[in-house]
Formats: sequence, structure tokens, C-alpha cells
Amino acid sequence: IIEVIASASSIPLEMEELYINSYKREGFTHVAFIKVESKEDGCDPVSIKRIQGAHAVFFTGGDQNKLISLLSETPLLKVIKNKYYSDKNFIVGGTSAGAMVLPEIIITGGLIREALYKEDIKIAKGFGLINDIIVDTHFIKRGRFARLAHAVILNPTCLGIGLGEDTALIISEGNHAECLGSGMVIIIDGSKITTTNIAIAKDYIPIVVEDLKVSIIAEGTGYLLKEKRIIVKT
Repeated sequence: IIEVIASASSIPLEMEELYINSYKREGFTHVAFIKVESKEDGCDPVSIKRIQGAHAVFFTGGDQNKLISLLSETPLLKVIKNKYYSDKNFIVGGTSAGAMVLPEIIITGGLIREALYKEDIKIAKGFGLINDIIVDTHFIKRGRFARLAHAVILNPTCLGIGLGEDTALIISEGNHAECLGSGMVIIIDGSKITTTNIAIAKDYIPIVVEDLKVSIIAEGTGYLLKEKRIIVKT
């Protein structure tokens, strides 16, 4: 049983048809949509009961700010989080904005320029299903390396996860990450930063950083988030 939440999208009806057909092609026939169009919808007891009986919840793409404003601090999100932490077989997933909102800290917007400047990024509180990572999507195609690096420099205890197109990262037990798909995942590690001016840089002074570690993984490889190392399958 898969429940899909398309609240981030500006075309939720089109999303419904797309995802139902896509899941059916893969053999999943028990797929339904939970509509969340207001904060009140996040309190709906019928939707909460459906989450309690589901095996997976999937958030579609769209606007991560919209998704956060509709679902943050709602009973619906609370039951998703409770089930995620208590049921080892329960899956929460998302694409684009739906993937970006899952961690505790998320990117909600910002500029991409030739250099990094203090006000170029906007950070907010996400759903908090997983700590110590920040996710960015359409990563290669839209040239978002600098944006994610900026977020990691501001939050060096978090790993930056940059997802390419047609690429997924499956995280189990909050630590073991496995890459699937035709593209790559870029992982940015700021835990060993030695020098940066980010705390003192004025609006017009570019941000600099030394010893930012970058890893690239693709299908057939994994990554241990806590240990910060690649696992290559043989």
C-alpha cells in the first residue's frame, strides 16, 4: 500500500495519473493519493488512519516551501515520522522537492552565481525524518554544487547529498546509503574544514573554504553516512 502526497506540485491531478500509471507498470496496484491543500487537511483522521495502514509514503516534486508550510507541525506528519521510526519496513521517499524536505535542515532557495556570497542561500527546518544530511536535487543538470557546498559550510556536521537525474539514494537504518540509477550522487563532507571566512564574510566578500571533501558514488556503490566512507561492491 503506497500513499502519495502531491501537495508540492502545482499540477496535482496530472501527478496522480502519472504516478498511478508508473507504479502500476512496476506491479504496484494499491496506490492512492492523500490530498493536503491546507493545514486542516493535515489533521484529517481518515488520512492519518491511511498512513497507519500504509507500507510506504512518497512525496512528489514541486515547491518545497509549499510542502513545508502545509505539513509542518501537523498530526499527519507526526504519524509519518512515528511510523518511520518505529516500523523498520516502512518506507518514506520523495523526488525533487519531495526528497529535499525529508531531512532536518533543508535548502528552500537561493542564487547560483560565479562566487558564493552570504545571502545567496536560504535554509529552513525540514520534516526531520533524518538528521545530519542536506539534500539537493537536479544536482548536475542545474549546476547546484556551489549551492549545496554553501549549505554544508554553514552546517558542517551535515553531509551534502546531491542527486543527479534518474538516480536514487536508498538510506536504511539512518546510515547505510545505496545508489541506484543511471546517474551519480555527489557527497560533500564539511567535517574536516580547516579554513573558511563564512562567519565573518560581509555581503560583498566571496566565501572561501579549505578542505571540503567530495565523494562521487554511482550504481553498485554505497556510502556509510556516519562513518563518512564509500562501500564498493565486489
